[in-house]
Amino acid sequence: MKKILVPVDFSKHSEYALETASAFAKAHNAEIILLHMLGLSDSLLPKDESEGVNQAVFHMKLAEKQFKEFKDKPYMKDITVTEEVQNHTVFQDINELASQQEVDLIVMGSHGVKGLREEFVGSNTEKVVRSSTIPVLVVKEKMTSFIPKNVVFACDFKLENIKAYRDAIPLFEEMEARIHLVYVNLPTDRFKSSKEIEETMAAFMRAAEFGTELHQEDLMIVNGYTIESGLYEYAEKVGADALAMPTHGRKGLAHFFAGSVAENVANHSKLPVFTFKM
Repeated sequence: MKKILVPVDFSKHSEYALETASAFAKAHNAEIILLHMLGLSDSLLPKDESEGVNQAVFHMKLAEKQFKEFKDKPYMKDITVTEEVQNHTVFQDINELASQQEVDLIVMGSHGVKGLREEFVGSNTEKVVRSSTIPVLVVKEKMTSFIPKNVVFACDFKLENIKAYRDAIPLFEEMEARIHLVYVNLPTDRFKSSKEIEETMAAFMRAAEFGTELHQEDLMIVNGYTIESGLYEYAEKVGADALAMPTHGRKGLAHFFAGSVAENVANHSKLPVFTFKM
C-alpha cells in the first residue's frame, strides 16, 4: 500500500476517515492524498460571511485553511500529504484521480447514527462506492490506530464475485488480517443444503485459483433470517473489527442494506466497511 486517497468536506466524519487513513499510512509508509471537491457541501459557506464575496474564491481560501488544520492534527505527524482541490461534483472524477495517482485505497467517512440506509444511500460516500474501481473503506466512527486483523467478508460465492475476492486478498494479507468468508443461508426459496453450499464454495475457490484447502477453516455457513442480520451476528461472534463485501457499480450498497431489519442492525453497527468492485 503506497497511496491512500481521502476525499474530505472537512466535516467530523471526514476527519474520522483521515485519522483512520493515517494509521494505514504509518503502518505501510504510505502517502495520503487529501482531496476536496468544491461544491460537495454548502455547509462550509457561512451565510453571514458570504454576502458580496465571490463564492469560488471564498471556498478556495476556506479549503486552504481547513487543509492546514487537518494536516496539523497530531496523528498526521511524519506522514507525506498531497493536497488536491477540484471544482467538480461528478463522482467519477474521484475514480479518475485515484487511477491517475495509482491509489491503493480510498477512505471516506459516513454518518452512522441513523443507519446506513437513511444516511449512507444517496450520500457522497455512497456515490463514490458506486463508481470506484478501487477498494473503498467506509468509516462511521472515530477510530484510533485502526488496522483490521479480523475481517468478515460477505460472499454468496457466485463466480461474479471472484474479482472482488481477488482484490481483497492481497490488501488484507498486507495488513496481516484474517478473512472469514461468510455465506448467509436464508429460510426462503433461496435456502440451500449444506452440501449445495459446500459445493458452491469449492467451485468458487477453484475458479479463484486459491485452491480448495487454503483458508478452508475460514469458510463459514451462517443461518439467518436476513443476510444483514446473519452477517452482523457472525461478526460479533468472532469479534470482527471490519466488514467487507463486493459491490455492484449500478447498485452500490443500496441493495445490500435494504429493509427494516438491515436498518436496525446497521444502526447498532460500529464496524467500518471495505467495499470491492465486482
